[in-house]
Amino acid sequence: MADATSTSRRPETESRGRSIALWVLQVLLALQFLAAGSAKLFGDQAMVDMFADIGAGQWFRYLTGTLEVAGAVGLLIPVLSGLAALCLSILMTCATITTIAVLGDAPWMPLAVLAFCVLAAWGRWPKTVALLDRVRGKGD
Repeated sequence: MADATSTSRRPETESRGRSIALWVLQVLLALQFLAAGSAKLFGDQAMVDMFADIGAGQWFRYLTGTLEVAGAVGLLIPVLSGLAALCLSILMTCATITTIAVLGDAPWMPLAVLAFCVLAAWGRWPKTVALLDRVRGKGD
């Protein structure tokens, strides 16, 4: 009977450990995106200069900063965490392409953040599917 109890607890423990690891990752990502988004929104000179180099206008800095802060908040809301990670993955894909093609810089930082966003999105995929199913159900 002790074997059956330890066997039945093992998946629960792994699931709990996975959930804790994902929450730690999401909190760290949220802090990173909150800091980066705030720097853009509050006009940090490095961000103003970078977006001037991109050439899309400063409105694009405000849009990007707003999306980053919104994504950071979304990462911390359980029902939205997977969708937020997925959207931030798309944002970081665009940031990686812009870093390479427009700025001509090494893409290591946006690629690393992208990888962590993809990991969080993958880990929370069941929540994202459930959310999308719920939204579709309300629309029908």
